Amino acid sequence: MKNVDKIKEILEKISFIKKRFQLYCQRVIAPEIIIKIIFYKKLGYLLNLANPKTFNEKLQWLKFNDRNSLYTILVDKYAVKKYVSAKIGEQYIIPTLGVWSNFDDIDFSKLPNQFVLKCTHDSGSVVVVKDKNSLNMDEAKKVLNRGLSFNYYYSYYEWPYKNVSPRIIAEKYMLDITENDFHNNGLTDYKFMCFNGEVKCIFTCTQRRSNSGLKVTFFDTEWKKMPFERHYPTDKEESIPKPKKFELMKRLAEKLSVDIPFVRIDFYEISGKVYFGEVTFFPGAGLEEFKPFKYDYILGSWLKLHNY
Repeated sequence: MKNVDKIKEILEKISFIKKRFQLYCQRVIAPEIIIKIIFYKKLGYLLNLANPKTFNEKLQWLKFNDRNSLYTILVDKYAVKKYVSAKIGEQYIIPTLGVWSNFDDIDFSKLPNQFVLKCTHDSGSVVVVKDKNSLNMDEAKKVLNRGLSFNYYYSYYEWPYKNVSPRIIAEKYMLDITENDFHNNGLTDYKFMCFNGEVKCIFTCTQRRSNSGLKVTFFDTEWKKMPFERHYPTDKEESIPKPKKFELMKRLAEKLSVDIPFVRIDFYEISGKVYFGEVTFFPGAGLEEFKPFKYDYILGSWLKLHNY
């Protein structure tokens, strides 16, 4: 067991060094050059920023050309709540239990038995606590401190994240006891893709905790499955139920996306109520492949850049 732990530790150090070297390169080389290299490596075709046609190309174009300062607020998982509450109503906001600049400032005695910790300035730095008494404090601190020390902007130049204050937020643990906890593998995310203020398609994230891993399934606005995949496999096991509050979610997403060329607005439906999730301007950093490839062009045609 000690040998296994040692190997894991060595692999983590190698990964850390590799990531730091990558970040160094990204800080000293022009972002457009780095993105073109990564784009070709991940997607297999040359990025045309002068005349973007595909969805992924247009997301990259927006990174370098649409610098609306509001976006920095919208990607901040703490600050966005006040904005969204004012825009569509406080009843759609998951309750905040606390916010801190440092892990050591958290007074766990004041938190309930179940809660969620996450960094406000990145994607993926999340600790789900279902039983406070069994929380591995060292591991939680490691995950969140790693997030706090990292500027997410330097991953793939999603500029709204660059100036977000790194903090830790605690939220109420949201449990859905209805059929919307699809496959009993966690809450279903409903992600509304808004093109120039209009929802054109939606995708769900299911089976996050399953052995087979995350499934991403696209639907049109009539809740019919769309015949393509983007990076992750479609959930093929059974029909994914349409959320009962679908039309409400759609209206709220369009209200939040007014005057924005492209944005993804996420919601949950929990025990019959709608809750706001987050705002994303560059899903998959604009670097996720479509199968079939033609849908990269089809979704790209929905995104109009002429006003920006």
